[in-house]
Amino acid sequence: MIERRPKRAGAPGVRPPAGKRTESYDPGCTRCPRLAEFLAETHEHYPDYFARPVPSFGPPDARVLFVGLAPGMHGANRTGRPFTGDYAGILLYETLYELGLSTGSESVAANDGLKLQGARIANAVKCVPPENKPLPDEIRTCNAYLQVELRDLDRVKVILALGRVAHDAVLMALGLKRSQFPFGHGNEHSIGAAKYLVDSYHCSRYNTSTKVLTGPMFKKVVARACKLAGL
Repeated sequence: MIERRPKRAGAPGVRPPAGKRTESYDPGCTRCPRLAEFLAETHEHYPDYFARPVPSFGPPDARVLFVGLAPGMHGANRTGRPFTGDYAGILLYETLYELGLSTGSESVAANDGLKLQGARIANAVKCVPPENKPLPDEIRTCNAYLQVELRDLDRVKVILALGRVAHDAVLMALGLKRSQFPFGHGNEHSIGAAKYLVDSYHCSRYNTSTKVLTGPMFKKVVARACKLAGL
């Protein structure tokens, strides 16, 4: 656990000027002051960590987009690749490999040579949050990046949300009402133009250790997403 320090005067957190186009990724983003400060502290304690907003991973012509919550402190925040280097990625990458969506079954580092095929992985929030809990305003702020990514990924047919936060973030990015698209493991929602939002419980250590999510449950919903996407 990183010891929290008093916030430095003049800590970055200013939003870009109105009208400036948001890209799908900004490695120097400081729009969320709390997250920017936490990343700065993380870099001080772990200078060899990536400790920046984590970019999405996978080809731009992917047909299935996995959306998670946020980078893990000692996973994606360390390695610079979503779901890489921590427990949450074990089941995910094993499943991707079994279904032919990955060239390897284990993702350990951003330079390990692993590639995704037909799939891409993003997060609702690109910066690691304290205690893995982004604030609502931080989710809304980072949603601008997800909006652009969903717009630019014109071949995606299925968005697979890993957990309720990711589910809600996708709906926000698409301008859809949560009340019309309830979250539930295995739920499928038509979101227009032959596209679908599919839900899964998050593949976190807590969910898998408590059997809220089992391997067969997860593989079944991912296989269904692939079928809907024509993979």
